[in-house]
Amino acid sequence: MRGRLAGLRRWCGTHRSLLRRLLVAGLAGVVLLVAGTVASVAWVRGGADGHLFTEADVPEAPVALVLGTKVDPDGTPSPFLTARLEIARRLLDAGKVRVILVSGDNMNVGYNEPEAMRRWLLDRGVPAGKVVMDYAGFDTYDSCARAKRIFGVDRATVVTQSFHLPRAVALCRRLGIAANGVGDDTARRYTERWRISSAREYGASVKAAVDLLSGRDPVHLGRHETGVEDALRAG
Repeated sequence: MRGRLAGLRRWCGTHRSLLRRLLVAGLAGVVLLVAGTVASVAWVRGGADGHLFTEADVPEAPVALVLGTKVDPDGTPSPFLTARLEIARRLLDAGKVRVILVSGDNMNVGYNEPEAMRRWLLDRGVPAGKVVMDYAGFDTYDSCARAKRIFGVDRATVVTQSFHLPRAVALCRRLGIAANGVGDDTARRYTERWRISSAREYGASVKAAVDLLSGRDPVHLGRHETGVEDALRAG
């Protein structure tokens, strides 16, 4: 009996020690995660500081870079994407930009954000020659990197929702584009989606920092495309 009790005590002591080590490691992981998130959000905000504008105040730029988001099954841009496109259309009409680069996901045949964006713009009177499509803007980092490396964009106005705008502008600027941004707030009326998307920006900011630190290439690079340059030359 005494032997069994001694063995039980040793077992409990060993497992208490293991549990303490696991708890310490877990707490350290949480602290590192929180610190990394705070640092990433601070970097995003600092990188975009002074470069976020209203439509009326944004400086002129050759290109409006419209970042893609959800397209409905029937090919109609979602309300969030429609709001971005409407801003870009107004910037073009006002002479604030000369070309619209729509960048989004066309990962498979049945889903095509850039084509839906182009069609929406053309249906509202934007000349076809003013719209250039990037089919491989699979995320914000890829859209910014490809705008610079594939389409040769050096200066742009980034258009997206206001909660996403600081990260998008900061990424574009760090990737070599002299970017300013105009954010949409009209989609705030979709309260639940706006709240969820805003909360996701914390994790997305960490990913943006990791992408930049790693210097990764976009998912798809390919050859240089002259669409933006051709559209700008055509006036």
